[in-house]
Amino acid sequence: MAEQYSDEDWMRHALNLALKAQEEGEVPVGAVLVLDNQVIGEGWNRPIGHHDPTAHAEIMALREGGQRVQNYRLLDAVLYVTLEPCVMCAGAMIHSRIRRVVYGAADIKTGAAGSLLDILGHPGMNHQVQITSGLLAQECSAMLSEFFRQRRSQHKALKRAQRAAEGLDDKT
Repeated sequence: MAEQYSDEDWMRHALNLALKAQEEGEVPVGAVLVLDNQVIGEGWNRPIGHHDPTAHAEIMALREGGQRVQNYRLLDAVLYVTLEPCVMCAGAMIHSRIRRVVYGAADIKTGAAGSLLDILGHPGMNHQVQITSGLLAQECSAMLSEFFRQRRSQHKALKRAQRAAEGLDDKT
């Protein structure tokens, strides 16, 4: 009999995918799409590297899942993602008819699964997606916070270097 994995197991898998995004210089968000306790799609943020504003982790996982099952409707699938989905990703989840999304860190600025908006549960939509929020939230948030802390530090160092170079240019 195949081993049954828990929501936490799948979220840890999504965290590992988020590391791939980070290694590529992307915002570290990972997503794994599961159907019948099996991975049918995976994704991590790649909009910078792919020059594609739609290349979010969730979209990448949904695309792969659709190819795997040869259907855009992903009935009964569950998507695990490290960051609360945005409006675009929430819309794709509704269109794909996934059963549930499980996310880690809330996104108060752009979250469309309850933080800023609740697209997934909106009564006017033709499909509602069940939401489980906050799974491994601390780990997911810490990864994102550290990424942005490092990015700000790099940006400050670059500005200091530019100012120093300009100062040298002014003296010549």
